[in-house]
Amino acid sequence: MMGLVSANVLAAETLRVATWNVGLDRAGPGLLVQDIVGGDDPQIAAIVKVLAALDADVILLTAVDYDRQGVALGLLADQVGAAGQVYPYRFAFRPNTGIQTGYDVDGNGRIGDARDAQGFGLFSGNGGMAVLSRLPFDEPAARDFSGFLWRDLPGAMLPEGMEPGLIAVQRLATTGFWDVPVVTGKGPLHLLAWHATPPVFDGPEDRNGRRNHDEAVFWSLLLAGGLPIEPPEGAFVLLGDGNLDPADGDGLRDGIAALLADPALRDPAPVGTHGRKEPDQVGDPALDTAIYDDLGGLRLDYVLPSAKLKVTASGVLWPAADDPLWPDLVAASHHFPVWVDIELP
Repeated sequence: MMGLVSANVLAAETLRVATWNVGLDRAGPGLLVQDIVGGDDPQIAAIVKVLAALDADVILLTAVDYDRQGVALGLLADQVGAAGQVYPYRFAFRPNTGIQTGYDVDGNGRIGDARDAQGFGLFSGNGGMAVLSRLPFDEPAARDFSGFLWRDLPGAMLPEGMEPGLIAVQRLATTGFWDVPVVTGKGPLHLLAWHATPPVFDGPEDRNGRRNHDEAVFWSLLLAGGLPIEPPEGAFVLLGDGNLDPADGDGLRDGIAALLADPALRDPAPVGTHGRKEPDQVGDPALDTAIYDDLGGLRLDYVLPSAKLKVTASGVLWPAADDPLWPDLVAASHHFPVWVDIELP
């Protein structure tokens, strides 16, 4: 597949790396393929327009259904290509979402529900992750840490009363923990990808809040050499939906705050150009990456390059409401794309 990439792309010193929660999670297997093939889904049409405008070299999509043959991802990429942005390389591991634990995790008296899975999912693969890229992947070198058990995290904040059998099988990653190397003319660029659980939708045991916290801690420990997993060698970017704002909303914020302050990373603090004001919130609304009717704006999505990488520009594709792209952004997702331009050493 190397022949599909021009020498200019491989030798490019600056790359735009992005992430976006596209909300392409459907209520059953195969429905996303059906919606894409149908050609009349307004959300998909809006997503295609936004991806074409974003002009990212590499983008991690979160909340997109997984299928074993990559059919849905390929169809989506083909539509984006027809709109002017060609992504010949697509990658996805099977996510934890929808893989059943065999236990009654939510305590409703039965097993097999969406909340009883390793990560919330109506079916296996529901709401996974995927990468689209103009550059090839070093697929044999890609690593999947999604099977890492929650109990094995040093200092794991397991909820009280969790039954031993569930502790023995419960994975930490809600969706996945990936290391996907992208081939560049200056060596591999490792994409460290994750999509954490929202820290709500549970009870007083705060299972989701604790898990969200520990999903951020996982990366801090990995980068510091504190896990039985080798940190990536060379340049990397940690990116995805952390599902927690370091200043506003619910959750245990010290985990994401520590990650943003990690000396191995740099936080470019990408901002949108919407000009919104939220006087009741602590954080800067320009940093927000998602908006909800009942919560307002929150910073949930992150692109965090390794400290040795030079950041030349960054932003959240969240313009003012009179921007021509605004209707498509609103129709596509509650989230807005986050992008960072990096200069490879």
